Amino acid sequence: MTKRVYLRALIVISTLFVLHGCKSDTAKDAGRDDPVLVIDAGEEPRETLRYDIARGTTSTSTMEYALASLAMSKGSARLAVTPGVRLHIVSGPALEGKRGSTRFDVRIVKAEAIVPEGTDPVVKMDLDKSVAVLNNVGGWVEVDDRGIIQRSDLNSAAKNPDVPARLLMMIINARTSLARVLMPAQPVGTGARWEASKELILYGFKISQSDTYTLTEKNGNELKLNVQIQQTAPKQTVTFEEQGVELTLESLTMNATGEVVVNLGSLESNARASGEAADLLNVKTVDGSEQVEIDSAFDVKMTVTYAIDETLAKGKEELKEAKKTRKRAEEATEQVAEELEAQE
Repeated sequence: MTKRVYLRALIVISTLFVLHGCKSDTAKDAGRDDPVLVIDAGEEPRETLRYDIARGTTSTSTMEYALASLAMSKGSARLAVTPGVRLHIVSGPALEGKRGSTRFDVRIVKAEAIVPEGTDPVVKMDLDKSVAVLNNVGGWVEVDDRGIIQRSDLNSAAKNPDVPARLLMMIINARTSLARVLMPAQPVGTGARWEASKELILYGFKISQSDTYTLTEKNGNELKLNVQIQQTAPKQTVTFEEQGVELTLESLTMNATGEVVVNLGSLESNARASGEAADLLNVKTVDGSEQVEIDSAFDVKMTVTYAIDETLAKGKEELKEAKKTRKRAEEATEQVAEELEAQE
C-alpha cells in the first residue's frame, strides 16, 4: 500500500481508536423491555436497589481518559499515544421528572489535556485549546429510579460540528457504564451479578456491549461493585464516501474491568476501569487495499463530590436526609480515592 493510501486509511481507522467507549443515539435503555438480566441474585438477605435522589442534589465529577493504540499493516506500523483528557463535569440540580423520574442537566464546565511533566508549555497550551471545544458541552437526561434513561437530549454546544463526535460518544458511553449503573428489577444481595446489555450502532458498525456488575458490598445507600465490560461485533462492511474508503471490520473484541462505588442518593458514581481492545480491519481505497490490525489500551477514572441546593429541597426532612446522604457520599469519595491511589 502506498503512503498516501495508508495515511488515508488511518484517518478512518483513527475514528475506531475510541470505538470501544462510544454510544450512539440508537442505544437507549428504555427501548427494551428490561435491559438488565440478573445472573445470580446473591446471598440473603436481599433487597431492591433503587436510586433515591433528593431534589436539588448536584454532583461535580472529574473524568480522566487516556488511550494508546498501535495500528499495524503489512509494511507499516503507527503508535498513537493520545494525550489524556481531564473533564470537569457538573450534573444537576436534580428536578422531578415525569412518573417519579429524576431529570437533571449535565455539562462539561472545563476540559483540559493531561500531558507528562516537562512538556513544552506551548505544546500544552495547544493541546488545551484543542480540547477546549468540549467546554459547555452537555445536555439533559431523565432517568427512573433504576437509572434507566427515559428521555435525553444534547445541548447546542454538543451539536457544534467542531466537537469530535467520536470523543463525545466515548464520554457518554463511559458515563452510562460507570457513572450511572443500571439496577436490577428484583431484590438482590451481596455477591449478586447482573448484566446490562446494549446494541450500539457506531459509524455504521453494529456492536454488542454487555456491562456485568457484581455487588461486593452494601452499606446503607452505598454499593461497591466490580464491573466487566465486553464488546464484540460480527464481520461487516461500511463505506466512508467522503474519505473514499471502504472499511471491512473482520473482528472486534474489547474487554475492560473496573470498580464502581455507587451512592443511591447521588447523580454520579466514583469509578475506575481499564481495558484492552483488538480489531482486524480490511481497508480498501481507489489505490488498493490492505489489512490493518489495531491494538489499544485505555484507562478511565471518575471521582465525584456532592452538594445540595437548599432552595430546591422540598422540606426540612428531605433537606436533612439529603445532607446525610451528601456526608456519606463525601466519606465514600475519600475512601475510594485512597483505594485508587493505593492501586496506582
